[in-house]
Amino acid sequence: MKLRQITLLFAFVLASGAVGLAQEPDKLPVLAPNAPADKPQRVKQKAFEDAIKPYIEKARKTYPDAKERFLAGLPPKHFFFVTTRLHDSSGHLEQVFIAVKEIKEGTISGLIASEIEAVSGYKIGDKYSFPESDLLDWTVSKPDGTEDGNFVGKFLDTYKPG
Repeated sequence: MKLRQITLLFAFVLASGAVGLAQEPDKLPVLAPNAPADKPQRVKQKAFEDAIKPYIEKARKTYPDAKERFLAGLPPKHFFFVTTRLHDSSGHLEQVFIAVKEIKEGTISGLIASEIEAVSGYKIGDKYSFPESDLLDWTVSKPDGTEDGNFVGKFLDTYKPG
């Protein structure tokens, strides 16, 4: 009974300000209309890995603080995303955003928030969980369209594959 009361209280607090998450936990958050758009591109893997390495390192270094912000409760209409890679049985991989719903015992759980183009067996909105060690980046999307983090993503906005 106590767990049910805590759950209901948590849901009420989130529902008072957050669009989509508390009211519909299996729905992706609705971002500000002027939030930066994702710009998928095909790249040569080795050059790409070398180019994003320092940004992944920065994201991983700053992730513990971002995680604490998420666990403490973000302000209304602020959404927490992480970036990881999906793999399929054909050996393809794709870097995607995950709308975070929970972080517990070293595992990040949420919904795939990217249109899938290169891997099979996944689609936008699917539930997905992975170890925190597979995190590549993190982003807090704000209602005014700005964001914190997204170190890899901001770099990729200017990256021109050779």
